[in-house]
Amino acid sequence: MTEAIYPGSFDPLTYGHLDLIRRAVKVFGALTVAVARNPKKKTLFTPAERVRMIERETKDIPGVRVVAFEGLVVDFCRKEGFQVVLRGVRTVSDFEYEYQMALTNRHLAEDVETVFMMPSARFGFVSSTLIRDVLYHGGDVSAWLPPQVVRELRERLDREEGRS
Repeated sequence: MTEAIYPGSFDPLTYGHLDLIRRAVKVFGALTVAVARNPKKKTLFTPAERVRMIERETKDIPGVRVVAFEGLVVDFCRKEGFQVVLRGVRTVSDFEYEYQMALTNRHLAEDVETVFMMPSARFGFVSSTLIRDVLYHGGDVSAWLPPQVVRELRERLDREEGRS
């Protein structure tokens, strides 16, 4: 089987991400979750913190490896020998963006294929941005995040707002 790479910001890791990870391992046999370091994107958690979260939450899923990377996904694929990029697609707007990205990546690296996977229905509308907004306003996000991630996210938001 071909090992795939699942790149993203994972800020924070959600049950939707974990759903895709579990299902992708069944399809590909092995999956590398690649946490993007993007200096242009403001994240709540550092790459090291996000790697740690994902490692903790996937420790019981055989075939998962977690790394951080910087730069173009296709460059990382070439360097590490990946031929398949997994992307989750929740909505039509996700698809439009991911379609453009897949064509760009194909132009840059014809030997790297992009595979789209839809989330399970119960996670199809959930995004990290939505979760942060709901939690920031005092809402319950426990249906979308593992308990330890909820605690860490709440602590981080409180610290950023000077509430602790």
